[in-house]
Amino acid sequence: MTELQALKTAILNEAEGYQFYNLAAMRTADSEVKDAFLHLAKEEQQHESWLRKMYKELSDKQDTSLDIEVTDVPSPQIFRYDKVGPESGSLEISVYKIGILMEMASLKFYREAAEQTTTPALKKLFSHLADWEGSHLESLEKIYDVLKEEWWDKQGFSPS
Repeated sequence: MTELQALKTAILNEAEGYQFYNLAAMRTADSEVKDAFLHLAKEEQQHESWLRKMYKELSDKQDTSLDIEVTDVPSPQIFRYDKVGPESGSLEISVYKIGILMEMASLKFYREAAEQTTTPALKKLFSHLADWEGSHLESLEKIYDVLKEEWWDKQGFSPS
């Protein structure tokens, strides 16, 4: 896969992530869950803009730079399981599970893309995005585990 193809794929992945998290936010009644999904949607949008900028630089054969503000991976407090209320149901569980699968795929994609690129700025961007997606994944998995236990309890059974 060429660097431009990798960037196009990454842009599409981020656009899909934005749409998914935005839709999930509109569908949930839990305000804390809604805020978490809107936050993820906003981050996906930011990632897409970084990728589009890099795509333009590479396709125009400009010198590539990573002059975007890339900071440490944030740890927003909205991804705390204690903020998810007991009213969360199967929709939220399903959305978190799909989010987990999306983040896992993104993490794998960015790690592989970072290994394959020879452009230093692009390697840095892909590596940063891999770290960011890993942070999302870890947070979503923690919340999913809590929601799963609550759902099992509401169904009248729990795992042995």
